[in-house]
Amino acid sequence: GQLEALMKTEKPFLDGQLSISKLASMLNIHQKALSQVINEKYQTNFFHFVNGYRVSEVQKKIENPAYKNFSLLGIAFDSGFNTKSAFSKAFKRANGITPSEYKKLNQ
Repeated sequence: GQLEALMKTEKPFLDGQLSISKLASMLNIHQKALSQVINEKYQTNFFHFVNGYRVSEVQKKIENPAYKNFSLLGIAFDSGFNTKSAFSKAFKRANGITPSEYKKLNQ
């Protein structure tokens, strides 16, 4: 719906400071309503929901030749992650492999 459309077109997840209240105001809904949608429709919390989009962005960039000279951490920060540990955890949680293993498979 509206949430997915916003995430795909405006990519608010690229903002490393994105909060649930910022995202809710972009959608003109209450923070509590947004939290409920994410919990019920996606069976996850805000943090994991947003990081899922960030991980997908990282994967697209790893596969994009234009980013081949970027470090994994550079790509992660460019995709909205703020720390190496948050990036590594979210990536492994989504893919079952580390970012560097993924990069090796996609070179």
